[in-house]
Amino acid sequence: MSYRTWWRGLLGCGALWALLFTAPITQAAEPKPAGSPALEFAFEAHVTIDAPIVVGTGPQGLRRIVPITGGKFEGPRIKGTILNGGADWQFVRADGVLQIEAKYTLRTSDGVTIMIINRGMRHGPPAVIDRLAKGEPVAPSLYYFRTVAEFEAPSDSPYAWLNKALFVSTAERQATQVNLRFYEVK
Repeated sequence: MSYRTWWRGLLGCGALWALLFTAPITQAAEPKPAGSPALEFAFEAHVTIDAPIVVGTGPQGLRRIVPITGGKFEGPRIKGTILNGGADWQFVRADGVLQIEAKYTLRTSDGVTIMIINRGMRHGPPAVIDRLAKGEPVAPSLYYFRTVAEFEAPSDSPYAWLNKALFVSTAERQATQVNLRFYEVK
């Protein structure tokens, strides 16, 4: 076939050319975003604490350690006690925000030991924070106190579900304990 014959044949396919150059270009459908996260109540904890041990001011701010002495927790799928021996390592930043990292241990009512690392922050108006520091009762709506928890439960236990989800909590500081409500992010 000569070049001229080939070219005439190609031009003779006007319908094909029209389709190729005038049809709208469609893109592959974009994946739909996941639904908005939802929160499901997991359990409430009442963590008893001792007086803070003040380390002093360092590069990150005023550093202190709050011993965790025990407590209880309970929810629809889990309940038990909080063991003595954990602590909340915290510092007060230059902007007045208290940054926390609490590490402690849970023991379920059926004897399973679960580790928790709970990181978060607390802040509010200076007068409210001063009242908290004095051990006075303060409504939790007057200050911000939120955490993100990471659990380590035995993989062969009924609590392995804690290893496979993210958890957030609201917290309330009292004179000798911290009350937390943990929610699983769904």
